[in-house]
Amino acid sequence: MKRLGFRSRLFLILALFAFVPAILLTAAWGGAIARLLPRMSGTAAWDSAAASGTRAIEMARTRGPLSAAQTAVLAAHERELATSLTQARRFEYLARQLVPAMLLIGMVALAVLTFLASRAAGHLSRQLSRPLDELVGWTGRIRDGKALPAQTESRGAPEFALLRDGMRQMAHDLDAGRRAALEAERLTAFRESARQMAHEIKNPLTPIRFAVDRLKRSVPPELSDTVEVLQVESARLEAMARSFAQFGRLPEGPLAEIDLGELVQTTARTTVPEQVWFRLQAEEPLPLLRGYYDALSRAVANVLLNAVEACQQGGAIDARVVRLGANELMLAVHDTGSGIPTNRVATIWEPYVTLKAGGTGLGLAIVKQTVEAHGGRVEAQSSPEAGTEIRLIFPVTPPVLGTSS
Repeated sequence: MKRLGFRSRLFLILALFAFVPAILLTAAWGGAIARLLPRMSGTAAWDSAAASGTRAIEMARTRGPLSAAQTAVLAAHERELATSLTQARRFEYLARQLVPAMLLIGMVALAVLTFLASRAAGHLSRQLSRPLDELVGWTGRIRDGKALPAQTESRGAPEFALLRDGMRQMAHDLDAGRRAALEAERLTAFRESARQMAHEIKNPLTPIRFAVDRLKRSVPPELSDTVEVLQVESARLEAMARSFAQFGRLPEGPLAEIDLGELVQTTARTTVPEQVWFRLQAEEPLPLLRGYYDALSRAVANVLLNAVEACQQGGAIDARVVRLGANELMLAVHDTGSGIPTNRVATIWEPYVTLKAGGTGLGLAIVKQTVEAHGGRVEAQSSPEAGTEIRLIFPVTPPVLGTSS
């Protein structure tokens, strides 16, 4: 036998809660009417009263001659007895006729009550089963990682709306957790490959650099250009290996209290050439940032170097260090370069994604990794007319450092 669905079972339960009391009440009503109405007529009592009254009248008449007044009283009493007895018998007759009618009324009332109860049970079962079926379906979609349906008209009690909102928030959090886990796994794989790449490049690079230095000292003039190319390219490989090594490990070392404005000013002296106009605006006073100085210095240097390259030996760079609310510090670096295509802005933080010929695509990936390791986040805004602005946002009181993926 096929098992009844939840809605059918709920309907039967609610219907039984209404039908059983209604049937019992109707049966009690019918039994009470059938037993009480005949007794309420009092026919037996009136028959007894009439018999005793008749005997009393006969005895009064047999005791001797009665006066006219006494005779009239006895006659009136005899008429009253007869009238009362007649009324009692009429009431008994009507009571016997009313019993089926009252039972019929009870059955009609039971039918009406049954109809109303079935309607109420159906409405309640729909109000409970539809939202529950919907939420059960949602759990399956959440389990499979599918998106929940768009917001629709709420069904059921207000508590179901709260439950839907809670499940939507839970689904959003689970989806964010899944994406974060995938991103962490992806970045871990990137870092591992970067470490291996740095190791593979450094092993042969060291003897190559030594050999190039020896050749440079003894090479004939006609081969000097060739040796120069070897030296430049080996230096580029060394810089690439350094970038892979930096991306392949999270910030480490001693923690320090860092003045972010001073760090930017110090880094700019070694990264921004004189032909590029540079200005730093730092609000005072600013809280100190607790973090890894060397890692933050490399991240700021990467941002400034990108801005310098975007300016193409001309233009300007405007840096600001400001406080956002009570709990965040922001470094914003804006350049007047040609900007980044709108469809590429979201990808500039990805490893191995670069818009420069010969670039490794790790500069901004290292920046993002460093900022997130300090509990912060990165943002970018760019347009061909206004240039590019890179924003590094740090919490004033960061979480435990070095645990970010």
